[in-house]
Amino acid sequence: MAAIRVLEPEWLDELPYADPRAMRSRRDLVRVNALMGNVGVVASELARLGPLHSIAEIGAGDGAFMRAVLGKLDAKDVEVHLVDQQPLGTVTADVFDWLADGPPLDAIVANLFLHHFDDAELRRMLALVSRRTRAFVACEPRRSAFALAGAHLLGLVGCNDVTRHDAVVSVRAGFAGREIGTLWPEATGWTLEERARGLFSHSFVARRDE
Repeated sequence: MAAIRVLEPEWLDELPYADPRAMRSRRDLVRVNALMGNVGVVASELARLGPLHSIAEIGAGDGAFMRAVLGKLDAKDVEVHLVDQQPLGTVTADVFDWLADGPPLDAIVANLFLHHFDDAELRRMLALVSRRTRAFVACEPRRSAFALAGAHLLGLVGCNDVTRHDAVVSVRAGFAGREIGTLWPEATGWTLEERARGLFSHSFVARRDE
C-alpha cells in the first residue's frame, strides 16, 4: 500500500446527480457504509457529546447516512444541516463557503468526504470547522492493503462499476496513523482522537475541552 495518499478523480463526483449509474452508486453507498460500520462509529461518538441541538454533515449527499445516524441516537428536536455541492441535501453550497459563514453548531460530521481533498485543502477546511463547532467527527477509508483488497471485492455484493472504481480510489486517498490530526489547526483547547475502526475505516474526532 502506498506510503502517501494518492488522490484520483472519483466517477460519482463527475456524473450528473440524476444519472442512473450515479443514483445506483448512491444506493450502493448505503451497503458500503454498513460493511464499514460507519453509522455505528459516528453515532457512538455523537452520543458521547451529550444533548445535541444542532448537527451538520458536510458532503452529505442525499442525507441517507445522517438519517441512519440519527436513527441510532435519542435525538429529538435536533436542527440538521445536510451540506452538499449537488442539490441533494438541505443546503446546496460549496463546503468552504458554507463553513466560512454561519452560526456555531454543536457538531459537524463528515463521512467518506475528507479523502477527496489534498492536505492543503484539508488544513483550510479543518480550520474553518474548528471555528464553527465544539465537536467534529469524521469517518474515512483506511489506507491499507486489507482495505484495498476489500474494495476490489465489492462486486461480490452487487455494487456497480462506479462504486467499485470509486472504492479503490477512495482507499488510495484514505488515511492512516495521525494524518488528519496533524492538519488540525490548534491542538490546545481540543481533545483529538484518531484511530482505525473496524476492518476498513479510519476515524478522527475533535472535541473542544470544556
